[in-house]
Amino acid sequence: MGSLMIALMNTANSMKAVEQALTVTENNVVNASTPGYAKQTATFVAQPFDLTVGLPGGVAAGQVQSSRDAFAEQAVRHQQTDVNYYQQKVSDLTSMESYFSTSSTSGIGPAMTSLFQSFSTLSVNPNDTVSRQNVINQAQSVAQNFQSTALGLESQGTNIDQETNSTIATINQLAGQVATINGENRVDPFGGVNAGVDAQLNSTLEQLSQVVNFTALQQPDGTVTVYIGGQTPLVVGGQTFAISGDFSKPQTAVRSSTGADITGQITGGQLSAMLDDKNNVLPTYLQSLNKLAQGVADQVNTGLSKGIDENGASPATDLFTYNAGIGAGATLAVNSLTPDQIAAALPGAQGGNGNALKMSALGNGATLNNFTFAQFYGNIAARVGTDLSAATDNQTTKQSLLNQAQTLRQQASGVSLDQEAANLVAFQRAYQANAKMLTVLDSLTQFLMNALPNS
Repeated sequence: MGSLMIALMNTANSMKAVEQALTVTENNVVNASTPGYAKQTATFVAQPFDLTVGLPGGVAAGQVQSSRDAFAEQAVRHQQTDVNYYQQKVSDLTSMESYFSTSSTSGIGPAMTSLFQSFSTLSVNPNDTVSRQNVINQAQSVAQNFQSTALGLESQGTNIDQETNSTIATINQLAGQVATINGENRVDPFGGVNAGVDAQLNSTLEQLSQVVNFTALQQPDGTVTVYIGGQTPLVVGGQTFAISGDFSKPQTAVRSSTGADITGQITGGQLSAMLDDKNNVLPTYLQSLNKLAQGVADQVNTGLSKGIDENGASPATDLFTYNAGIGAGATLAVNSLTPDQIAAALPGAQGGNGNALKMSALGNGATLNNFTFAQFYGNIAARVGTDLSAATDNQTTKQSLLNQAQTLRQQASGVSLDQEAANLVAFQRAYQANAKMLTVLDSLTQFLMNALPNS
């Protein structure tokens, strides 16, 4: 009778173990598409068997094991950081490129061409008031196009600052989520893992990897410590150390919770691309644009100063004016001149066209870094286009590497519905077999009890 009771107990324990395995399989199927979820595996533990000391043997449910692969997770985060860096680059550079079109019939290039053509037209009839006014009009068009482009680029800087501020807020928000999860993710004394909490943590860390580079270290108590750039603490246990943006100077900076400048530590993710575009790329484009605007203004002013106006006088007022301290591009303007003040003639040849011819030729001269004005502008546009093309190519490459890393992670810890279906069938049959065994043992127990003589 004692052996029969042991068999009943072992069968019941086996049913409980299989029931847990069925629950694990069900959780895997339900969470197959849950972000951050890693496949869980049920285990079975053989119990000690030694009837002489009361150990009946049998099988019991073991600890549920997670298939989480830390190396695969890190690989995905690393590639995610790179992809989003170049994705942000493409977005920023696409906006900047729109200000440097070389195929449009409007803009700085066509405006400069029209200005020097107006001098050519003036040389045909140097005393024509309409032709003289057209020179002034075309100069105004040049100034307006430079202003529009420079102010447009500066507005891009403002937009990037706003995006930077929003991205920093996102980083701090995700850090708060990690800290909250840390409070729920303490080590199970039996070595178990809460699959739901674990999924939330890894999903949040992957989101964080899109916006900034960081190092995540697993602690003995089950929490994760996050360091921006591998140096500055962002999350320690349940505490966050919020970062902030400093937009008080032309160069945007990111500061730690203690106020330290950590801009140099940010080398990946969207935030890094924004900082580079605002602090390095955009100023380079503006510098070249200002150099072109100043070059056009100075050389046109110098050329006109060597001639005489319709009244035979040397020009007293320059055609162009600008503020180099603020930026020649954004401040380029045309002084108030009347048509008769345009110096179309050379000294000693009042009413002639000598200076108008020289001004017309100025547009074709390699006078700015050994380039014509049009070529210099084309070089700026080409640089923007090259930068955008490189960023686009890098994004494509990094996206391919990310896809590979995600595939490897899926193979290591993703849920295979086919495998889970096979497990489900196997566990169901095991459960049914145990249930049938339990029924047989129950019937046998009843039979033996009935066979016992009545007292």
